[in-house]
Amino acid sequence: MFIFIKAYIKSMRLYYAFVTGIAGWIGMAFYEYIAESPYQSIEQVPDTEKKTVILILLFLSWGINQIVNDYLGLAEDKINAPNRPMVTGELDPQKALLLTGVLLMTTLGITYFFLEPIALIPAILGVALNIVYEYAKGCGIAGNLVFGLMISTCTAFGFMAAGPTEPPYFTYSRVSVLILVTVMNGLMTFYTYFKDYEGDKAAGKKTLIVRFGVERSRYLAAISAFLPAGIFGLLYFNHFIEAKVNTMFLILAGLTVFLELWTGYLYFKNPQGERTYFSLVANFRACICGQASLIALFNSELAMLLFLVSYMFVGFIFDLHADPKS
Repeated sequence: MFIFIKAYIKSMRLYYAFVTGIAGWIGMAFYEYIAESPYQSIEQVPDTEKKTVILILLFLSWGINQIVNDYLGLAEDKINAPNRPMVTGELDPQKALLLTGVLLMTTLGITYFFLEPIALIPAILGVALNIVYEYAKGCGIAGNLVFGLMISTCTAFGFMAAGPTEPPYFTYSRVSVLILVTVMNGLMTFYTYFKDYEGDKAAGKKTLIVRFGVERSRYLAAISAFLPAGIFGLLYFNHFIEAKVNTMFLILAGLTVFLELWTGYLYFKNPQGERTYFSLVANFRACICGQASLIALFNSELAMLLFLVSYMFVGFIFDLHADPKS
């Protein structure tokens, strides 16, 4: 049992937990921002116990769903990541899927009975998109879009689970935040495809890297680094985002732009080889810190804390999974 649990936790790749955790925290911070405003209707600031439960579910959601992703992606993982527990046989697929099913049902039960029933919609949609992703990954940019949308369901979950709300659920401002989360995570997963090039090609997965080839994709990697900042500017200056930028947001956003450009440079310089894998740290930090920066629109002190903690712990936890083949 100990060996199984150890292999299961290893397969969860907990450095990714900050991706879903911080994405969901955006939604919860946005909800609190509305609840504390003089224009709120039925929104109520969630208590500490409720927020804690939401965050636990969000931070664990990546790892739980990752088991399904590993199972569906065994073909390419045999080439890209031969040391992963499910590939080596250390983690029994059937038992792992059973445990994942139990955990998912528990999550849905907690959401329905303790949080807000309407939050079941993004929760179920996120699970469905995780399954769709494995097939969309082989269809060029569709894989990146599906992945980004999947993570954006965490933002919607954080918002809807935090407390009661009423229609319209999707205002311009709320949809704009979901778009930004989708873009940042779609770009993040695009960079991860560089390390998977050989396995994806052998498995017939037509990712953007496979379609364009490594040489042309490295230029796309450099150019794409400007995408999140460009999309934010487009949405903000066209007044789709109601919250106003503040000093803390500008500071954190500036640091995020540097991290994004640095990530683009790393993949331009090292699109293949061992350095490609270790560039994932910069990639994850750029995405997660970018998400933390968005929280500054609603809570500047919380955003600064999450930015610093995410930057530090993503690197620390990644170092515990330093095997490029796992």
